[in-house]
Amino acid sequence: MTQGVALKDAVPGVSPEIYSPADFSAVAEIVYSRVGIVLPEGKALLVYSRLAPLVRQTGAVTFANYVERMRSDDEELNRALAALTTNHTFFYREAHHFEHFESQVRPSLVGQLNRRQPVRIWSAGCSSGEEVYSLIMTMLGPDRMAGQSLARADLRFLASDIAPHAIAKAEGAIYATKDLKPVPGDLRQAWTAETGDQTTISQTARSVVRFRSLNLLGDWPMAGKFDVIFCRNVMIYFDVPTKERLVARFCEALKPEGHLYIGHSERVTGPASEHFQLVGPTTYRRRLP
Repeated sequence: MTQGVALKDAVPGVSPEIYSPADFSAVAEIVYSRVGIVLPEGKALLVYSRLAPLVRQTGAVTFANYVERMRSDDEELNRALAALTTNHTFFYREAHHFEHFESQVRPSLVGQLNRRQPVRIWSAGCSSGEEVYSLIMTMLGPDRMAGQSLARADLRFLASDIAPHAIAKAEGAIYATKDLKPVPGDLRQAWTAETGDQTTISQTARSVVRFRSLNLLGDWPMAGKFDVIFCRNVMIYFDVPTKERLVARFCEALKPEGHLYIGHSERVTGPASEHFQLVGPTTYRRRLP
């Protein structure tokens, strides 16, 4: 991948001695090679605004110096990647996915749990937790006693993201009360506690999820396969070859007839697509072998 900025300055009004087109290109190359995210030329201002605080905090003074820190210091590289990662999300986003999960997938998963079989669900690119908690509440259902019984069974959620600050917020499980309004009221009543302008996810809902820092382009330490994978609005930042490799890996990570949910502007493509059947809007089921 090559990057180039034709402008004299990467960002108008910012001295090229501080932040130049070459600096942007260098950052873009590092980000692509490490996490697969494509930063087109139009993102030069975004890169500046996200990394400028780190440039100042480290005393690097210039982006060129900070780029060298990124290359030589893995901890600083991870801070930069976290700063550049988009973490915009909200509860019950793309509600049709949760409605499909509730009506078409949840009943069979409840049956598995009742037969003492494991259920494994992965929120890949979980950001600050809104997606996975929406999913957990949907899985547990509006009946608190029945949901607690499911939580005591072999039900586990993995929620992963590359950004440590996003994972920290998710683990805290405290959100602005207004942010939970999209969640159906019976689920909020069963699995959250509202205190004024803040709402906390219940301990039962939190007990079934484990948050982990994970680069989707790196090694996946999970040994078992998943019944459901949510990876929504993540692949939009990747180029086509990276998307197709990720789809193939998701296919391998899913059980036969397991479900993959992706973002509204994303599609399953590449050689692995023949193993998936479209069963709803951006909702796919892995075919039987």
